[in-house]
Amino acid sequence: QVQLVESGGGLVQAGGSLRLSCAASGRTFSTYAMGWFRQAPGKEREFVTTITWNGVNIYYADSVKGRFTISRDNAKNTVYLQMNSLKPEDTAVYYCAAGTTARAMTLGRDLEVWGQGTLVTVSS
Repeated sequence: QVQLVESGGGLVQAGGSLRLSCAASGRTFSTYAMGWFRQAPGKEREFVTTITWNGVNIYYADSVKGRFTISRDNAKNTVYLQMNSLKPEDTAVYYCAAGTTARAMTLGRDLEVWGQGTLVTVSS
C-alpha cells in the first residue's frame, strides 16, 4: 500500500494559481487511480478530480472544470493538481487519494489511501 504526502498549499489571492503535489511512497503507485478531494470549513469532503493509472481518463467536478488540471508522473510517483483562476470558494483542505477505479472514486467509492491534506486559502 502506498503512503501519500501532499504539498504546495498556501495563501493566494483570487484569480491566482497554485500547484499541489502528492508524493507517493511504494512501488505500486502506477497501479493506482489517483484523485484530489477537498473539504471546506463546515462542509463535507467533496470530489475534485480523479485520473486513471495511465492518465488516459480524467474526471472533474463541474465546479473546477476549465480551471483545474490533474496530471501524474508515474516515474516520479507523484500526482499534481494545477489550480488556476482560483476563487474564494476554492478555500479548503485538499486531500490526495489513491484508489482502484477513477470513475468510482468520483462517487466516493474505491478509496483506499488518503494523504494528510494541505490547506489552500483564497482571499478575495
